[in-house]
Amino acid sequence: MLEEKLEALPNKPGVYLFKDAKQRVVYIGKAKSLKHRVRSYFQISRKLDQKTQVLKQHIQDLDYIVTDNELEALFLESNLVKKQKPRFNVHLKDDKAFLHIKLTVQEPYPRVVLTRRVLDDGALYFGPFLPASLARNTVKIINRHFLLRTCTIEIDGKLNRPCLEYYIQRCLGPCVQGLCTHQGYSQSVKDVILFLEGKNEELLGNLKKKMMEASAKQHYEAASFYRDRIGMLRDLTEKQKAIQGGEQDVDIFAYFREGNCLALQLFMIRGGRIVGKREFYWEELDFFLPSQFLRDALQQYYLTAGFIPHQVHLPIEIEDQGLMGQWLSRKLQEQVPRRRVRMVVPKRGSKHDLLLLVERNAKIAFESRFKILKTAKNTLLEHLQRDLDLPELPEWIEAFDVSNIQGAENVASVVVCEGGILQKSRFRKYKIKSVEGPDDFSSIYEVVLRRYQRLQAEKASLPDLVLIDGGKGQLHSAYQALSSLGIEDIPLAGIAKREEIIYLQGREDPIRLPRTSPVLHLVQSIRDEAHRFALAYHRKRRSIRDFQSELDEISGIGEKRKKRLLRNFGSVAKIRRATVEELAPFLGAKLARRVKEALNR
Repeated sequence: MLEEKLEALPNKPGVYLFKDAKQRVVYIGKAKSLKHRVRSYFQISRKLDQKTQVLKQHIQDLDYIVTDNELEALFLESNLVKKQKPRFNVHLKDDKAFLHIKLTVQEPYPRVVLTRRVLDDGALYFGPFLPASLARNTVKIINRHFLLRTCTIEIDGKLNRPCLEYYIQRCLGPCVQGLCTHQGYSQSVKDVILFLEGKNEELLGNLKKKMMEASAKQHYEAASFYRDRIGMLRDLTEKQKAIQGGEQDVDIFAYFREGNCLALQLFMIRGGRIVGKREFYWEELDFFLPSQFLRDALQQYYLTAGFIPHQVHLPIEIEDQGLMGQWLSRKLQEQVPRRRVRMVVPKRGSKHDLLLLVERNAKIAFESRFKILKTAKNTLLEHLQRDLDLPELPEWIEAFDVSNIQGAENVASVVVCEGGILQKSRFRKYKIKSVEGPDDFSSIYEVVLRRYQRLQAEKASLPDLVLIDGGKGQLHSAYQALSSLGIEDIPLAGIAKREEIIYLQGREDPIRLPRTSPVLHLVQSIRDEAHRFALAYHRKRRSIRDFQSELDEISGIGEKRKKRLLRNFGSVAKIRRATVEELAPFLGAKLARRVKEALNR
């Protein structure tokens, strides 16, 4: 099958997706010629780097998407990598959550709010904003001049009178019938989108047209409102021109690597001044090609960046540097017409000195993250060993929790903490099979038994400490499971909610640590993560159950069609947001309309 697809590859630009035996996407790449690029992975004469050698062992299938040119392929590759997160692609993430502006377009009457989390909830997100004051000032301008609502009440137009925000001219008043039409409110939302996208010239043209129409109809109050908004935009545009007029907006990237750990540092210079910095870390970077790594990192960063600088300074030349420059120039021209982005590798002078400064900061960030922080974590684990009287340093901790509502959709979670750091790639979730009803004790017994039966069968090593979310009852259930497997010597502890006291298996009296104890905080954080992970899985199961029960009431929908919808859309939330046109390929137009109407009800 793979050989047939390799033979059928077109000699055109596009994106290719390599899949493993389970049809999971393991790598996404772009090509000027799909035929030549993809086939090169399988040429016997080609000398492959270590990463490609390992990747090749996982390739069992492939898919591809043809584009008009290589630039479109680069943009599509960025989006697909961000969405699918394949194993062998670079994934950019840092520890800090920067401010974004969220426009809740999924609501009938959208609002503008500040947020540090970007979710797949149908809203529009703009940012990140650096410094944070820029985001806050932007929201103030929107509230003052575009008059979107700031409340969270349900808007049905049935209120007798509006709140104070309407009377001080900070809201259009959609909550009261007759004050604002839905069409008028939607137009204001469109203006906000143009404003946040930096399309001020287009927005100015729209506002001038509305002002002239209002004036011609002798609606002078509305005309003066548009006049004030035009004045605000002109002032803002002039300030932006003053800032963006020179070549003094620069992003400088540098990195420091040791072993399979890496810290990537970014300095942001705006108007000739350093206004902020960001750090990104990789802890398991098994394969490293500098030019490819930096290209992928920049691609992921600028895909969602709210600001594109005029220059990008790099420590080395990267793959597809000219193509990346074209892509960034196109994004910049959406903000500032007729401008280009220059990607530079400084070799001497003040620019090179500044690059060296960023490299030194990358090294400091690396040592802080991977050396100083590691030492602090080791000290904390030593204190945990002492306070719980453990035989060995608890380098590897596993925590269990169960979640249900009156016994429905009974699930459990296992989270892994190694070296004081949560290892999310090793988290596991379980659907409880043997327990009916709200029986936490039996559920804990089942999940602990299943977990360590599996580890024993795989002849894997066992954790240094097992942590149970619960009191004596849950602790005893876990001990019974371990005893039945002959591994009751694993240290076992439970932490009870509210009292926040720790029970140890084999010890009569509980351990009461001070509320300010870092050891207690570590145990709580691991317990809370197990609880969060179990609850998230429970909500997902419940959502699918509720969704399926709704679909069961629609004639023409059976198990196969329900599974097809979930397989192709990925989640219940995305199915609910899907349009009739998006549902139609999987259900047919008539049934898609019926499903959409039912879900809307």
